[in-house]
Amino acid sequence: MLKKLLNKKSFFIITLFILIVAGLNACTSAPIYRGGVSQNFDGSVFSNHIKSDKAPWDIVKLFTRFQFYKESWPDWVENDSSVVSPMLERSEALRVTFINHSSFLVQVDNLNILTDPIYANRASPFSWAGPARVRLPGVALDALPPIDVVLISHNHYDHLDIETLKKLYRQQQGNEPLIISGLGNGGLFSDEGLGQFKDLDWNQSVTHKGTTFTFVETRHRSGRGISDQMKTLWGGFVIESSKGPIYFAGDTGYGPHFGDTHKRFGDFYLSLLPIGAYEPRWFMKAVHLNPEEAVLAHMDLHSANSISMHFGTFQLTYEKVGQPEVDLSVALKKHNVSSDQFQVLAFGESREL
Repeated sequence: MLKKLLNKKSFFIITLFILIVAGLNACTSAPIYRGGVSQNFDGSVFSNHIKSDKAPWDIVKLFTRFQFYKESWPDWVENDSSVVSPMLERSEALRVTFINHSSFLVQVDNLNILTDPIYANRASPFSWAGPARVRLPGVALDALPPIDVVLISHNHYDHLDIETLKKLYRQQQGNEPLIISGLGNGGLFSDEGLGQFKDLDWNQSVTHKGTTFTFVETRHRSGRGISDQMKTLWGGFVIESSKGPIYFAGDTGYGPHFGDTHKRFGDFYLSLLPIGAYEPRWFMKAVHLNPEEAVLAHMDLHSANSISMHFGTFQLTYEKVGQPEVDLSVALKKHNVSSDQFQVLAFGESREL
């Protein structure tokens, strides 16, 4: 009887997956990059220097097992009410405010920089399906100060939330921020009426209001549907501030790119590193750091300060809602890194460094 129920549930999940895939393919035709062949682009798709060994069937296997193996998350988590609302005016100092997921407000050199902002209720193209938010952003969108630069690491829905960007543009009409992202993403921004953008290849830079932003290699992938997989570029960012270089990882698996980035830019003053969405390792290792790998990345970058991200907002993978913080604590002790050097901020919490 149990076997029959499981088979029925498996059939239902596979059917739902097929329907969602069909919907994604039909409804999400994001623009793609068209350019010449390079070291990481073959004229059709981008690739990592460490090649993936995952096939399309592995994605189906991951999805169909998700309902059986995932740890349950609460329907809702209240943010810590004791967190004091941050001071958001411009600052010469380096101030970092954790909003949610991979969204930070970084304030340095009188610039307000926003990373991968997402205020949507779901990390999905659909309002009725996909990972649902379990807590409010730590800072409301309309409470943000005027933003000068938005950094978009790649076009997955939990990192490129087009409705948030459109709301931000309406909010700052006449003083819209510059959006910086990887090759090919500008087509989506243009189609959505977001006119201030710059697309970069790995190791390309743009200087805005005196500060240089460089797009750097990470180990991940891209795609908002089926037909555009790996057809826009993913990456991280280095902000060359007066306080020292600042690193924003976006999404990434572990690899030599951290050491390579350190060789180019020197010791980092601050790194924003993902610690969540890492189970099961057979699939996620190629694209997401686990907490111990995040600590290794912190060490590879010779970072004076690191702050955690990519946890506690949307259930994207198997682990429990609070497991990344637990595993990070274990990894910090193992590698003799203090929790002052690699911090976990509460949602809405600011730190001045």
